[in-house]
Amino acid sequence: MELLGWWLMLVGTLRLASVWFGFVDIWALRLAVFSKTTMTEVHGRTFGVWTLLTCTLCYLCAFNLHDRPLYLATILSFVYAFGHFLTEFLIYQTMEIKNLVTVGIFAGTSIVWMLLQWNAHQQVKTKSP
Repeated sequence: MELLGWWLMLVGTLRLASVWFGFVDIWALRLAVFSKTTMTEVHGRTFGVWTLLTCTLCYLCAFNLHDRPLYLATILSFVYAFGHFLTEFLIYQTMEIKNLVTVGIFAGTSIVWMLLQWNAHQQVKTKSP
């Protein structure tokens, strides 16, 4: 497995912690991410399902770096997640800067790395005789 694949596995595994918090320990999620808002159990479960989907994309992409649509969907999941948290911080003011920085480190690194590797993982088509 390539280094980018291992990175995606690490990020996917870290995202699993957020899934756990969304379903089991909503108050830990509230403190770790949305520290300035009231989260209900429904919000936590919705966040958990959304995060589980992005975690699944990370794992699938890690093992299928040559699958361009899956690769693109995984990049976009990072863009959407970072955009969501950025609006929570800038517009709704429900996040603290330290939480946004943490998200930005993982999402930003993933976005940049995947964009830099965009063409490196494409399978070379051979001509048939």
